[in-house]
Amino acid sequence: MAVVLGVGGTWLYTVLRANLLDTTTGRTELAAREVAAQADAGELPSLLASPRTGVDVVLVLDAHGAVVATTRPSAETLAREVAPLRPQDGHDAAHRILSGGLSTGGDRGDVVVVRAAAPSGPGGVRHERYVYALTVLNDVDGATHAVALGLLASAPPLIALAAAIAWAVTGLALRPVTTIRTELAAVTASALDRRVPVPAAGDEVAQLARTVNATLDRLELAVGRQRQFVADASHELRNPVAAVRSRLEVALAAPGGPSPEAVRAALEDTVRLQHVAADLLLLARFDARAPMAAGEPADLALLAAEEAARRPAARVPVTVRAGAPVPLRGRTGQLERLLANLVDNALRHAASRVVITASLDAAAGRAVLEVADDGPGIPEEERERVFERFVRLDAARARESGGSGLGLAIAREIARAHGGSLDVAPGGEGARLVAWFPLSGGGSDS
Repeated sequence: MAVVLGVGGTWLYTVLRANLLDTTTGRTELAAREVAAQADAGELPSLLASPRTGVDVVLVLDAHGAVVATTRPSAETLAREVAPLRPQDGHDAAHRILSGGLSTGGDRGDVVVVRAAAPSGPGGVRHERYVYALTVLNDVDGATHAVALGLLASAPPLIALAAAIAWAVTGLALRPVTTIRTELAAVTASALDRRVPVPAAGDEVAQLARTVNATLDRLELAVGRQRQFVADASHELRNPVAAVRSRLEVALAAPGGPSPEAVRAALEDTVRLQHVAADLLLLARFDARAPMAAGEPADLALLAAEEAARRPAARVPVTVRAGAPVPLRGRTGQLERLLANLVDNALRHAASRVVITASLDAAAGRAVLEVADDGPGIPEEERERVFERFVRLDAARARESGGSGLGLAIAREIARAHGGSLDVAPGGEGARLVAWFPLSGGGSDS
């Protein structure tokens, strides 16, 4: 505001001063031309009539600087000061500001000279004369000085007023931000359900509040999932650990030493515990978006055939449908794990068959892998929930036969790590889980 007032005041002062000077110069020149017109018409009296209002002195000098006529007696001092001022060739007038001359009593003056011709003398020769008009600039200087003082005196209160208004308006505009900051500071791990107020105005502050609330929604969801994951993981790990401990205690207390059956059961529980821990570590790696090895050439049709060949004695037959190779780039070990998880899930629920289909969707530029069974299927409202961790739709199924509830979650994370996805396809008999992968590469390295 100080800069604006400074620039504006300087501009106003300059414009006002220039306007006053132009007006004064024009009035002074007009007085000089009136006398020049009289000189052209005939002889001038030595003492001229008083000039027009505002002009102080008019005098006429000959070519040698001698006073011919004047409106003020004893004008010799003024004549000596202004005589050097003459119009340039091709011009009939000139203008100059006198700075504190003796003739003006130390005040500044505006002098205008106009060329005039004397009456014809002997031989018809006309000699040049010069008419000078002087206006003392006391009024101009007084007016501009008063304006400058007014501007300087009014600037501090105007700046203070502008600062107060800016402070009040800014504080009023930022009050919702302060409210948002205060409410956001109150959000803790135990109070993630708090939300910041959204101002009624649809401005940037309201957009900020909505963005903060959306972020808090995601944060609450992520923390809730993490807490549920920790609770489920603790429950899943506690059961095998308790079983291993109890079997080992029974085996040690048995007369004659531990029996092979007890040791075998403890080993099975240990293997199950190892598998759960490995699955948790893999999911943690996916959650951390840890870099993985670059993709390599793979064939979904070949992987499907190898998976079916590894299950010759499955509860129901596993068949493969693949009319041609389905090449893509990916992490072979992870793709095998995805396929194994899908087949394991299908075998738990299938009534008489499991079908693996590998195909190429050239129009969409992706490879498709489908695992279908003829079991009870997945209800529509549960088609997303089955991919959550530790979820088992059949609560009555034993954990030993029902798995840990991590298989489909891991399979979806693997598909996403390859740039694709895994979903439950609607319609048909039983459950159909379809994974797709882009043909351009192995997706992101996460």
